[in-house]
Amino acid sequence: MNDTRRIKDLLYEQVARIGKAACSPKRLELIELLCQGEKNVETLAREAAISMKLASAHLRELRAAHLVETEKQGKNVVYRIANRAVADFWVAIRSLAEDRLVELRMALEQMASNPKELAPRDRDSLVKLAKKGELVMLDVRPAAEYAAAHLPFARSMPLDELKNRLAELPAGKTIVAYCRGPYCLMAKDAVELLRQQGFEAVRLPEGVAEWGIAPVRAD
Repeated sequence: MNDTRRIKDLLYEQVARIGKAACSPKRLELIELLCQGEKNVETLAREAAISMKLASAHLRELRAAHLVETEKQGKNVVYRIANRAVADFWVAIRSLAEDRLVELRMALEQMASNPKELAPRDRDSLVKLAKKGELVMLDVRPAAEYAAAHLPFARSMPLDELKNRLAELPAGKTIVAYCRGPYCLMAKDAVELLRQQGFEAVRLPEGVAEWGIAPVRAD
């Protein structure tokens, strides 16, 4: 084998490490969760519905590929995406899958059972209307994720608090609810609840990863 071939093989082998690290559905879910902000392994295991042992194993693989990094905070170890490019990678690979896989598109259509759940405006229009107070951008993720990163002019109202905080929402204005992205059901549940209570509500399928907003580190 000549030197050129050996170098090329080495290059492709190194790039393939990223694909190998991301080849697990649960590792992709962990990446998506970390795009919302840093979390400890207990939280990640609970959110991904896996054991802490399995979550730790998956996180070791992601860390070995330098997709996530860790930091000791007191007695806890927190994980975060290594940089903004990791979130871009997640959005890109997910978008490619949605473009190429009919089965995935069908599954997404089942999640969005009512087309009116999708906010029918572009991002600039949404931001302008939210800034003017003509609509309410509602972040229904956990408060810690909102603190780490959120869409412009969004208001935090976690899904588990929404029912008891409806009086805080203005009547007569459209509410645009969003959560972690198109595969997250929190915004869908929020829209259903809001409509039952007489609000005009739509679901924005995008989240901070899709908008290119990087989470900040906790102090």
